Amino acid sequence: MATKNTSAENSERAEKKQFWNNDMEAIIGIMVVLLILGTINVFSSSFILGETKFDNPYYFLQRHLINVAVSLIAFGICFKYDYRIWRRFMPYILLISFISLILVLITGDTVNGAKRWLSLGSVNVQPAEFCKLVSIMIMAAYLSWQIKNDKEIKIFTPQMGIIVALFALTELEPDMGTASIIAGIPIIMMIVAGLERKKILYMLAGVLALAAGLIAYQPYRLNRLLVAYDPWSDAQNYGYQTVQSLSAIGSGELTGMGLGVGVSKYDYLPEAHTDFAFAIFCQENGFLGAIFVFMLFAAFAVYAARIARIARDEYGQILALGIMILIVGQAIGNLFMVGGMFPVVGIPLPFISYGGTSLIMTMAAVGMLVNIGRMGKK
Repeated sequence: MATKNTSAENSERAEKKQFWNNDMEAIIGIMVVLLILGTINVFSSSFILGETKFDNPYYFLQRHLINVAVSLIAFGICFKYDYRIWRRFMPYILLISFISLILVLITGDTVNGAKRWLSLGSVNVQPAEFCKLVSIMIMAAYLSWQIKNDKEIKIFTPQMGIIVALFALTELEPDMGTASIIAGIPIIMMIVAGLERKKILYMLAGVLALAAGLIAYQPYRLNRLLVAYDPWSDAQNYGYQTVQSLSAIGSGELTGMGLGVGVSKYDYLPEAHTDFAFAIFCQENGFLGAIFVFMLFAAFAVYAARIARIARDEYGQILALGIMILIVGQAIGNLFMVGGMFPVVGIPLPFISYGGTSLIMTMAAVGMLVNIGRMGKK
């Protein structure tokens, strides 16, 4: 009898030691911490640019806080409503996606030689960001149907045709980084879902051939690729951004220079508050800060995988897997890019990089992920 009581007490103590009661709370907790870190970093990495360009050091922070508010609304909506309900609206979602991508090519704002944004008054929207989540939802619906009905997973399907069309319109902007995510994550989902090995080889061969063609079509992409692993060979041109990023990361050492003290944002590092925000974060928070962010994304992957496991149906399982790959995969890609282990392709770091559309899309995806967990618990 005493042994049973001791076991019960130990179990209660173990439960009390947990930071959260379930996987959904863990995901929300990680999201909140990353949001706080991102908000601090957005201000720290952008106040110099805000002062010099807009005479307002809080310019980017103010806009970021508005983006956070909208993102929380998107999270709340996707958190509240059953994730399966969005399948009913997929035809309308796809119509809006295609119209917005076409409008970008016709009337979009051109920045650094690329048309990626639609101006809606004082707000700029990047439609291709939302297409990342749309492509995952399309593939999740297809794969779940095939698996549920014990059917073969095929490559050439109407669903893949839609995803390729989204990819092509995004690539025309041009935005190879976002386009690669739109098409790449569904491909990974197909492989994980059980695509035959022979088909995997065919698909990978096609992907490599397409990538080679797209890189050759835009010479600057080839130059970026050539200097990716030796940026100092062209440190004043194509390797400049990577060299400055590595310099910022290295100067942070173990504990960093301190919040707001990093010097690389003083017009040394391009895109210091967007795609290369993590370099400023490392400079000001050091190796320990970087490790903390790594651990947060690793924990996110673990808890997202656990949510996928408890999902109530095949669609929820595959959708949760796709969302996990979307967020953690982008984080890995950005960290590799900022760390000089990957060519500069313009992949934001979720929650940390400045960018309203990206943040809204990410928060909506997390809301869906948490909803999948909630529905799985019922």
